[in-house]
Order: sequence, then C-alpha cells, then structure tokens
Amino acid sequence: MILNILITVLLLAILGLILGIFLGFVSEKFKVHIDEKELKIRECLPGNNCGGCGYPGCDGLAKAISLGEAEVDACPVGGESVAKKIALVLGVEKQLANRKVAFVHCLGGCDKTKKVYNYFGLRDCLSISTIPNKGEKGCTYACMGYGSCVKVCKFDAIHIIEGKAFVDKEKCTGCSACVRICPMNVIKLVDYNKKHIVACSSKNKGVVTNKVCTVGCIACKMCEKTCKVDGISVNDYLATMNEKCIDCGDCALKCPRKTIT
Repeated sequence: MILNILITVLLLAILGLILGIFLGFVSEKFKVHIDEKELKIRECLPGNNCGGCGYPGCDGLAKAISLGEAEVDACPVGGESVAKKIALVLGVEKQLANRKVAFVHCLGGCDKTKKVYNYFGLRDCLSISTIPNKGEKGCTYACMGYGSCVKVCKFDAIHIIEGKAFVDKEKCTGCSACVRICPMNVIKLVDYNKKHIVACSSKNKGVVTNKVCTVGCIACKMCEKTCKVDGISVNDYLATMNEKCIDCGDCALKCPRKTIT
C-alpha cells in the first residue's frame, strides 16, 4: 500500500518536472521580446489612446518611436513636456516643433451668412454635405455648424456657437480629429502662437461672396498691397498667408471685411 503511494507520488513528481521543463521551453521559444526603451517611452505617454498621432494607441506610438519610425514629439496630447521626457529616454536633443492647434477658417455664423433655405433634417455635417448647396448657408465653402467636429473631440475643445464651430486653443491638443472629420475642410492646424489668420475658405468670386456673407474674403487684395514682406497673396479669390509672414498684423488692419482675425 505504502509502496503504491510512493510510486504514485514519484510519477506525479516526474510528470510535473517534465511539464515544467516543457512549459519553460515553450515560454522561452515563443515569448514576445519587448524593448526596455519602448516600455520607458510608453510610461512617458499620457495614455489617452486617441489615435491623433496616427498610430493604434499609445502602445503603437511607443513602438514606432523606439524604432525610429516616429518623432519624439509625435504625441499631440502630451505636447512639448512629453516630447522632452521621451527625448531624455532616447538620449537625444531635438528642436521641438511649435505647438499646433485647430483653427476654423470661417467666420460665417448665423448672423453673418445668408441662408438659402431652412434645413430640419439630421444634424450632422457629413450627411448634410451631400444635399443641395452642401447645407442651408449661401456660401458653399462655409462651416456648416452641425457639430460633427464637436462629436469627435475628446477634449471639449470645440463648440458650435451661433451656427459656427469655434476652437478653444487652450484646450485643443492638436490631435486633428476635427480636421479629419470636417467635410468642408475649413478646420486646419495652425501654430498656437500665430496671431493673425485668414478666417475664410471661400474660393467664390468676390461679388458672389459679398451676396451671401458679410465677413468672407472678397479678393480685394488690400492685404496683398499692404504687406511689406510679401507674406500674403490672393489666389483663387482667397487671401492666403505664406512662410514670409511676420505676423505684424498690417493686413488685418487694412482688411475691409475683417476676415483676417
């Protein structure tokens, strides 16, 4: 009886030893090697997993940075502070880019834009972009104001006020979610410190814009004539600033429509 028990215990011990060796071999053979550098980078990231960086969450971005496929300042949520931490982990010095925030290139709210009809359907810009005139506003380049951008913003940084989207630059992280969702392409990323911006996207002739909007660019070229450094020009009936702009504000003072804000 005792001999049978001892034999059973011995067999179980041998079996356990064999299974342990097998499991150890399998875990070593198929284990996923994670770079310690990648783990440290992941610890620096905020963990929002918003996808604004273009990668599948913070884990994806950490891996891309560790492999040199993404820049240390690729996280729009973390901004400069997170970029500095990651640069320290990698042991590199990098000239960090200026903070970017979203800006709505349109001033055409309800009190400034003429309506061509009244719309009572689904309150969604993507759906409305397929109907006649791309919405009820007379300008076919205007912000529709139905809030698709508001729905995708995870930081409460954009709101609809009087029929037009406005961005709170202090809350904006530059994740680009609103930029990607806008069917009119009126939302773009700009430098946080930029003081003067052309707040219009209309490429209609001035006479057309004048009939439907009181603040739209009418391509009068006053800004272009005023600028001393060739930092702004009118193309396709729309004033556009370029890299020569020194942000002096002379064009904004001369703009008869106050389109440059």
